[in-house]
Amino acid sequence: MTYSSVGGLEVSLDGGVLRLRLDRPAKRNAISDEMMSALVEAVEAAGVDEDVRVVLLEGAGEHFCAGADVVARNADRDAKPRTGSIQRRLPVQAHRLIPLIVSVQTPVVCKVRGWAAGIGFQLALAADFTIAAEDARFWEPFVERGFTPDSGATWLLPRRVGVTRARELLVLGRVLSGAEAAEWRAIHAAVAPGDLDRAVEEVVARLASGPTVALGLTKWLLHRGAESPLDQHLAHEAFALELSSRTADFREGMAAFVEKRPPRFEGR
Repeated sequence: MTYSSVGGLEVSLDGGVLRLRLDRPAKRNAISDEMMSALVEAVEAAGVDEDVRVVLLEGAGEHFCAGADVVARNADRDAKPRTGSIQRRLPVQAHRLIPLIVSVQTPVVCKVRGWAAGIGFQLALAADFTIAAEDARFWEPFVERGFTPDSGATWLLPRRVGVTRARELLVLGRVLSGAEAAEWRAIHAAVAPGDLDRAVEEVVARLASGPTVALGLTKWLLHRGAESPLDQHLAHEAFALELSSRTADFREGMAAFVEKRPPRFEGR
């Protein structure tokens, strides 16, 4: 499978790691419509590409992502779009991307420095592991701009930080530092700015060398378990165990246990 970069988004596959790098530093990596479509395409492809074992989302320059580029979309203030344009566009753009990141069985890691606003914040919330610099800034700017949240903000935040704190972020527009975001359990961890690259690469390397099928099915179980009754979820666990126990990585894990050595998983 081949991956292509587009203007503002660098896409590359190296050693099982699909790197998606937002590359519009002059715009704080605000996501254009072209970038959004390319992100959707890349994550969809990663979900079925056996060469991809982990996805890394990151931003070029001093910031992760300032949100969607609504300025560019509304540059012509005299051009009035047809009624319903937003509800037609969102399901195939931001509202396609966030569910993909949440549900794709390929683990997703997000690296945040500087600002993560709007959908930038939602990408960090949706990823399996988000590591930020302690001085990063997370912000939901919607109400301050006079419109309502999108890209899953009102679904993700209550589940990550609770309803009370979600209100503080979405209604009052509180800005969280990276350290506070980790304390609130909105993200996985926050580290000193100088340690960010190393901390992220350690997690990426661990996932890229892990038992890919078991990792993906575990992610699937966690996602489905949030909405399933216990009896149904136990059936899901039995299904996942049946599949994972038939993999080469399962046999390697058992052999490593018996031989008292670290396993060497190949993602099969």
